Amino acid sequence: MSLMDTQNRTARRRRLAAGATVAAMVTAWALAGCSSSDSESDSAGDYGGSYEEGAGSAEASAMAPEIAYTDEDSAVADGEFTTERSVITTGAMYMTVDDPVEASDTAVAIVQDAGGRIDARSETAPDEWNGGSAFLTMRIPSDDLTDVVDQLRTLGTVDEFTTNAYDVSTEVTDLEAQISTLRASTERIEGLLDQAEDIEDIIALESELDSRRSELEALEARERGLADQVSMSTVDLSLTTEPIVEVDDDPDSFLSGLQSGWEGLLGFLSGALVVAGVLLPWLVVLAAVALVVLWVMRARRARRTAPEPEATQPSPPHTPPHTD
Repeated sequence: MSLMDTQNRTARRRRLAAGATVAAMVTAWALAGCSSSDSESDSAGDYGGSYEEGAGSAEASAMAPEIAYTDEDSAVADGEFTTERSVITTGAMYMTVDDPVEASDTAVAIVQDAGGRIDARSETAPDEWNGGSAFLTMRIPSDDLTDVVDQLRTLGTVDEFTTNAYDVSTEVTDLEAQISTLRASTERIEGLLDQAEDIEDIIALESELDSRRSELEALEARERGLADQVSMSTVDLSLTTEPIVEVDDDPDSFLSGLQSGWEGLLGFLSGALVVAGVLLPWLVVLAAVALVVLWVMRARRARRTAPEPEATQPSPPHTPPHTD
């Protein structure tokens, strides 16, 4: 036998013991009410008798709280609960619009004006391949769903719109009955806990009360979730633009080739003229600078190549002719 099995059996025994204690105290409380009145005596006698029959064994005593729960459930089921249908409505709408981001802002305003809310929102910026997109998860009051959808249709072209309805009336009614029964059971245990004096009884009652309260909170949370889904329909809205189509303008004949070549030549000449117009002022300035530099270089070269004047040498002294 594993440790987990041992722990489970121990916990089961504790629950059985706690149930037996609670059953005994419920029985005592029911029997004590027999003296209040004749009508109360009949109901208390039936209530107490069911536990006395099961008092012969621990297992039967442990089942007593569950028996009380079932009897109460039958009584509550005959009470007044919500009889109108409870329907959960969901849907999806796909639309093509000119500007998804702008259409998304408008859709948010429409939903909020109707008392709804936006649970999720995402947007994609446009690029070279598409014009952007937006996605919204809208919660719309169920009573105003048709009017809101009609307003959303004006944002663009509706490519697809679907809705689904789920009837949860039975589930809602069952939850109401379980919650009502569990509340009454919890109140009875609280009353017994106030009257209990024995420490073991107090511990058993507190354990059972915590268990009932936890179960009650879970049922109430489930009821609130269902109520929200019934009262507020969920619709997913997808907003996109028309896809960007690339046109193939390659020439496929002589004339189209000639036209394409001529347009290419004109485009080249037009671009060349634009470039020339941009560069012309710079070319003028550069030409002027080049002329100045050329003039300076030529002047320097002319000075280097000019002949230097010959130096005059002194004439020899005059010598008279020699005579013999």
